[in-house]
Amino acid sequence: MTKTKAAFDDLALRDSTKIAVLDIGSNSFHLVVARVISGTVQILHKMKQKVRLADGLSDQMILSESAMQRGLDALRIIEESLKGFEPNSVRIVATYTLRKAKNAQQFIKLASDIFSYPVEVVSGEEEARLIYNGVAHTNTLTDKTLVIDIGGGSTEFIIGEGFDPQLTRSLDMGCVSFTNKFFGTGEMTEKRFEKAITAAQQHLEQIEKTYLNKGWKTCLGTSGSVESMVSVVAHSTGLDVLSQEVGLQHLESLKQMCIETKYINDLQLGEVNEDRKQVFAAGLSILIAAFRSLHINSLQFVGAALREGVIYEMEDSLHHENVRERSAQSLATRYDVDIEHANLVLSTTTYLYQQLKKTWKINNRGLKMLLEWAALLHEIGLHVHSRGVQKHSAYILQHSDLHGFNHEQQQFLAYLTRYYRKKLKPAEFPEFSQFRQTEWLRCLVILRLSVALNIKRQKDFLPEFSVEADLESLVLTFPDGWLAQYPVLSADLEFERLQLKKVGIKLIVK
Repeated sequence: MTKTKAAFDDLALRDSTKIAVLDIGSNSFHLVVARVISGTVQILHKMKQKVRLADGLSDQMILSESAMQRGLDALRIIEESLKGFEPNSVRIVATYTLRKAKNAQQFIKLASDIFSYPVEVVSGEEEARLIYNGVAHTNTLTDKTLVIDIGGGSTEFIIGEGFDPQLTRSLDMGCVSFTNKFFGTGEMTEKRFEKAITAAQQHLEQIEKTYLNKGWKTCLGTSGSVESMVSVVAHSTGLDVLSQEVGLQHLESLKQMCIETKYINDLQLGEVNEDRKQVFAAGLSILIAAFRSLHINSLQFVGAALREGVIYEMEDSLHHENVRERSAQSLATRYDVDIEHANLVLSTTTYLYQQLKKTWKINNRGLKMLLEWAALLHEIGLHVHSRGVQKHSAYILQHSDLHGFNHEQQQFLAYLTRYYRKKLKPAEFPEFSQFRQTEWLRCLVILRLSVALNIKRQKDFLPEFSVEADLESLVLTFPDGWLAQYPVLSADLEFERLQLKKVGIKLIVK
């Protein structure tokens, strides 16, 4: 053994977690592999594939075959770096283009043939929150801060302080979509710039008043578009990119430089790569509009964004707070949920889940949490009307702004509550890409039975009972003579038996 190797023999090995995050963006696909150790994140590997997925999005919001093929080709390259990762240690998030594309599920299904990790399509608000999460965990935000992230198809604006994002908005304007719309010929003129800037300011009208009233002390920019602009300014001043402050006068100078150059392909932008050069004018137009509309004095670039936000959220030890729990609690409060009854249903749900999770192959922490939130929120529709409560509950969960939940997780919750009572209609059941339909269906069975068994809404009503199951049957065994005392409950369980038969589950009650 060498002295060098022996020198490490007495060092204690510390627990670490290796995780990977893939950001399927509108301009590029970004992979980050990291190690979480002692409460800190160490970036081990980064990969970027230029795809410009948003280039293939039509005015009718249909993603072209060629764009999908570019995306799939990039995923095949990235797949090599994901080999060997456990399912719970990989998270794949998709943003604007797959959020908007009507045929996004076609791409997601093709992606599932390349690797088994599910693709999560996040909402614009959720994307903004995750971006802020990444910035907040890698920078000290002691004052109120405005964060701007210019992506390929959307731009996110967040005002927050510390770890708390207070305003989160995503606007449908990005460097790829604006390039196609205003600089598609490759020519950069004053007229084209002003059209692009005006269009961006029209989008900004949605948030202008609210954001100005809220106010901020510091402005930070993230993403490749912002980095490329700051990089060009920093090159001219001799400062480091992370130290350079950019004001409106710098951006106007960059705009003038573009106009004088005239053609995008002739731009000389120092270390900015060729791909980023193609969307430079569009990104610049959006940032100028933001400076003008929001009266921004100066901006600094920071390197962390969506991917880092997801990394920090994946590791429990790094959570600043449980965002999903806060979202669920907020809904429960807003819609005046009967907390005592919700907890009764939750208790039964948890018991059934624990008995069934291995046999029914739903032994997954994420599924467990979604099922528990559904148990707590299944009656929020009572706030609208008691008739058709399940439909009202589903509508609220489907259309509320639930921070911490991606689109499919929100749909999972909504459809659980939609069918927690009354007749089952299998033809109307949802299809998911992130979850197997059998997982959703088995969670639904647990929720329905939990609600039925607590129909009396009384604490200590249920006796101890046993649960046995295989993949096609479920046996509930109550103490001798207990069920005979409650004919209405017996009738309810008979109704459940008939409904579960429709989905291939044989319910036996003893």
